[in-house]
Amino acid sequence: MGRSARLLASVLACFALVASMTGSAPPVGGRRAEPSRTPASAAYAVELTGDSSGGRWSGHEQVSFTNVSVDPLHELYLRLWGNAHGGCSEPAVTVTRLVGATADGLRVGCTALRIALPAPLGPGEHHTIGFDLTVRAPELVHHAGRFGRHGAYSHFGNALPVLAVRDTAGWHLDPFTDTGESFYTLAADFTVALDHPAAVAVPATGNTTHAPGSAGRTVTTATAREVRDFAWSAGPFDTFSRVSPGGVTINVHSVAGIAAADARAMLSTAGSAMDTHARAYGAYPYTELDVVLDGDLWFSGMEYPGFVLARVKASALVHEIAHQWWYGIVGDDQYHQPWLDESFAEYATDLALGRDGADCWTAVAWSAPQERITNGMAYWDEHPSRYEDVIYGYGACALHDLRRTIGADAMTRLLRGYVRTHRYGVSTTPAFKAAARAATAKDLTPFWAAHRIDG
Repeated sequence: MGRSARLLASVLACFALVASMTGSAPPVGGRRAEPSRTPASAAYAVELTGDSSGGRWSGHEQVSFTNVSVDPLHELYLRLWGNAHGGCSEPAVTVTRLVGATADGLRVGCTALRIALPAPLGPGEHHTIGFDLTVRAPELVHHAGRFGRHGAYSHFGNALPVLAVRDTAGWHLDPFTDTGESFYTLAADFTVALDHPAAVAVPATGNTTHAPGSAGRTVTTATAREVRDFAWSAGPFDTFSRVSPGGVTINVHSVAGIAAADARAMLSTAGSAMDTHARAYGAYPYTELDVVLDGDLWFSGMEYPGFVLARVKASALVHEIAHQWWYGIVGDDQYHQPWLDESFAEYATDLALGRDGADCWTAVAWSAPQERITNGMAYWDEHPSRYEDVIYGYGACALHDLRRTIGADAMTRLLRGYVRTHRYGVSTTPAFKAAARAATAKDLTPFWAAHRIDG
């Protein structure tokens, strides 16, 4: 453990001791507590050491959190999303030597670990757990993915264990889906120290600093505040950087085979998109964005807070950067209400690219009576061919129609206000519909019915 890591551990230990003595702790980072969703105000402190390739990491993770619910917490669940493909036979993420609680079995294809607390955690009470952690990027032969290794490069999306959410529906232990996303987390703080070979770069969520490690190694420490997850990549990337006119440092990291001219063009696109979205929905609250370009991805792009995986495709990058607002700043339950981030990000992409969705609703053709913009991933996993058309296409079109229905100025005020009031919180369909009703004197009941937006 390096000096900075020891200092971090000492600070967190002192914080946990004070919390245990007082029985409660203040929210981390000033986040607004939502009593219906717990555990909250989480702080993750992670120290990992990578192997010579950056494809395997081992170390320790510590999680401090508060029960903001009026009901006691008897248990927790850690989501180990990295085990979705390997399952229980070849887990890519392993948790051992748990401290502060007792492990009580893996569930949901080994993507959820139940943890029994030593005593019920009452309202406002704070607790800390710790565990040893190993993360191995599964070898991907044909195409790179959001979590996996392909050639000299590894991507670690949704690789760190994070706290599952308990809300009014209970614990969210939804299965993994490749059709879309299953993720639902609350804003938290992350401090992640990655000890890696100096020849291997590790672009990551948050602001990064670099310090010499042991011979031939570097310790990259990434600090991220008010984010829903943490992601990183590892490999011999070429890196291009700029500061956007709005003051955000943007780094584009490209794998071998991507032309420097293409990487620089994507860097320019990222800077333009960042400032365009910020003007539309409010300032980007972080100071850095890392974009990893990989031509072997099986998808066009994937978003994480302050971190994007993408092919060389401008429209995809604009869409993923829009997710910094629609899921990053304004969160949602992606498994049950995927339209709340995908449709909104696609709508934002349209506007940023000068597309107004004129007459788009005339091209809508529903394939079944039960098909809805507001359907969850359980439905789309059964009808995967319809997911993109409805969630991206019809959903964005519905928002264009809403803009035409209530007026462009009212729509601008609605979305900017919605981001402000749900900043670092969680969006729901009823909450958005209520905000839309408050933005206009028109009765929107027929609009929601015609556009199949339930809830």
